[in-house]
Amino acid sequence: MKYVATKIKSNQTRFSSIIFSFCLCTIFCHNTLLIAQDRPNVLIMLTDDQGYGDLGSHGNPYLKTPNIEKIGKQGLEMTHFFSYPNCSATRAAILTGRYPYRTGVTGVTQVDHFMNTSEETLAEILSKNGYRTGIFGKWHLGDNAPMRPTDQGFQEALVHKGGGIGQAAGPAGNTYFDPILEHNNQSKKYEGYCDDIFTDAALDFMSEKSEKPFFTYLATNLPHFPLEVPDEKADPYRKIGLHEDNAKTYGMIDNIDANVGRVLKRLKQLGIEDNTIVIFLSDNGPRNRRTKNDVYPGRWVANLRGTKTSVYECGTRVPFFVRWPKHIEKAQQNSTMGAVIDVLPTILDVCKIEAPEHIKLDGKSLLPLWKGEKSDFKDREFIVQMHYGPTVFKYMHFAVRTQKYKLVSPHDDPHHILYQPKDEELKEVLANLELYDVENDPSERINLAHNHPEIVEDLLARYENWFDEVTEERDSKGIQRIYLGSNIQRATNLSQFDWGGPRVLSKNDLGHWRVKTEAGIYNVSFDLPELDHEGVAHLKYKDVHLKLPVNKEQKKITFTDVILPEGTGNFHAFLKTERLAKGPLFVDVERIN
Repeated sequence: MKYVATKIKSNQTRFSSIIFSFCLCTIFCHNTLLIAQDRPNVLIMLTDDQGYGDLGSHGNPYLKTPNIEKIGKQGLEMTHFFSYPNCSATRAAILTGRYPYRTGVTGVTQVDHFMNTSEETLAEILSKNGYRTGIFGKWHLGDNAPMRPTDQGFQEALVHKGGGIGQAAGPAGNTYFDPILEHNNQSKKYEGYCDDIFTDAALDFMSEKSEKPFFTYLATNLPHFPLEVPDEKADPYRKIGLHEDNAKTYGMIDNIDANVGRVLKRLKQLGIEDNTIVIFLSDNGPRNRRTKNDVYPGRWVANLRGTKTSVYECGTRVPFFVRWPKHIEKAQQNSTMGAVIDVLPTILDVCKIEAPEHIKLDGKSLLPLWKGEKSDFKDREFIVQMHYGPTVFKYMHFAVRTQKYKLVSPHDDPHHILYQPKDEELKEVLANLELYDVENDPSERINLAHNHPEIVEDLLARYENWFDEVTEERDSKGIQRIYLGSNIQRATNLSQFDWGGPRVLSKNDLGHWRVKTEAGIYNVSFDLPELDHEGVAHLKYKDVHLKLPVNKEQKKITFTDVILPEGTGNFHAFLKTERLAKGPLFVDVERIN
């Protein structure tokens, strides 16, 4: 009996242990699910070339933007938030939390917009931490492997190529209406207006049933040139007598605002608005265009100086609104300086995710500032520089901004800062640096450089230290190469948008592509421009040099069964109908074996 009693007691103990373990597992699993569900959804809405003055609340006498402004009324507006003065650099900074020069990004075309694939993006970090990730709209950090959105953490991607629809990245003849877009790396034609298409896709993505929270990056290509918009959007502005370009631009912003309203409405319908942090911002200031016959009054710029590509305030100060119900108090305005490098560390803070230890972040979390907690932003600086070409150099077209002061080295034509200036020119540049008290002179009209040389020297030293550090990291990685024949992309479309070479920097007549190849057999096709007479098509890579005759009626020519070696180098494709060669429109490279 003693044995039986002991056995019964042992069985009871074992049963109790099983029940306890089951309950513990149930509680643990349930709590794990709750933790996943409690993590906030993340929504970033980014516009393209919408300036600080392109909002009704910033004094624009023509525009009404109630839905955009609603985000601030239900949350917070950062009135002094800063971007880079061009598209790609800002996008790299948002997605990495790092100065774009570190990532390889300095400009918007050729190799200058290629973000190094070693960068770990916000999408990659969130994806690794249980988030669904989707991008809808403009990527502009490389169209081919290994630089595509799907290579950098986005599980769902609907984007256009290059810097804008209709640009040389292709496809040829694409417009904002019924465009051909890239859905998860497959080209597909869509019906409708591009901004509406991207918004529809983002709404569908957010509406999917899932236990995982989402990161939605809705990066519209509006109001970027070309100015294409439904007439019903532009007509109200035409009727009040605005210049056609401004009427179309404001019509595009009106379309953005309507789609922001749709997004906010959907979050409410889904019952997730309280658990979704919403951020709205722009990538840089407004672009104004001069025509041959007239110079029309530019966009409303809220008395800020400069335009897109400028390192003055109008080029870099952008709208910024954030809403996170129950965490950020309503109707706040904060004038502390924030910047695009702060977005990633802030989102990670919101989501309670530690940044990977190997990443050097340049930004800092804005969340304590938004919550009114103790934070130190007093002596920070934000540094911008912009030029084109693969070689970076000091002192040309940069700005160092603190909360109170701003050091500026402006340039009238930053698109053509292509080579290191001579010493005499650099001496003149450094002798004419500008200093502004941007707290009291936001329009940057009163140059204080001669009054405060000690401040000039301090900010210049900060710039020099910054330049040395970020360019050393950039140089150690080199320029990111396009992969040819890789398993993640066996068929690659090369465009003039991604050219490199000296004739690209001068007249964009001819270039080559920096590539990394897998050994194999390829078919290579050229899409040909109009030819004046017959000639020869050339394909060159390392020791391979092939030629085929072309006639002036031809639109396409194909080199079949081309054997390419493994390695890195410059891939050349060109036409000679006279002594000076020129490039094809597109080159398709497909590995067949």
